[in-house]
Amino acid sequence: MKRLALLCVLGFGLGGCVLQQPSTPGTELPPVQQPAHPRYAPPPGVKSHWSPALGVYVVEGARDLYYRERVFYRFDSGWSWSPRPSGPWQATDSSGIPPGLFRHYQNR
Repeated sequence: MKRLALLCVLGFGLGGCVLQQPSTPGTELPPVQQPAHPRYAPPPGVKSHWSPALGVYVVEGARDLYYRERVFYRFDSGWSWSPRPSGPWQATDSSGIPPGLFRHYQNR
């Protein structure tokens, strides 16, 4: 009976433990960005990172410029899209914007 009690205590005590790979200092990214997404390819020709919260790639070095599925999105007092980061830009409404990205700008 004492062995069963000891096994239960050890089992419950270790139940919350999680084994993880040791990380190399300086290689971790904040949880709000990732280098890439497993389904969506990164934008061609520009540096970017994937934002899980927004559901798009954030184009680095550009203000309010995003990318997903062969389309660049830009916010400049309204939404527009283009197949290239330099334009030409086509105006669009919220139905043409990924939902996470649209929600991010909804309260601005």
